[in-house]
Amino acid sequence: MEAITKMFGVPFPAVILILYLIVINIVGFVSMAVDKYKAKHKKWRTPESRLMIIAIIGGSIGCLLGMDLFRHKTKHKKFRLGIPIILMAQIVVALLVLKIRFF
Repeated sequence: MEAITKMFGVPFPAVILILYLIVINIVGFVSMAVDKYKAKHKKWRTPESRLMIIAIIGGSIGCLLGMDLFRHKTKHKKFRLGIPIILMAQIVVALLVLKIRFF
């Protein structure tokens, strides 16, 4: 663990959190792409609840980018408003955690 801390210059738990966020956002982005592809080809779709859960557990940026790039779920109020609200809530929580931790 010390080697990872020295390599990245941040504590080991922070490295794990950053890697998790990168992976879950890639999952969110790819999930939007796959669901858009399936929608175009009239295939079995990813449940909306699964897309929202991916956003809630940290993949909101990836989902938002996927929505925008692939023009997917942009007409659904649940996604058009929900994903940005989830992202804002995650930012607020992160800032509160950082404030508590560093001040």
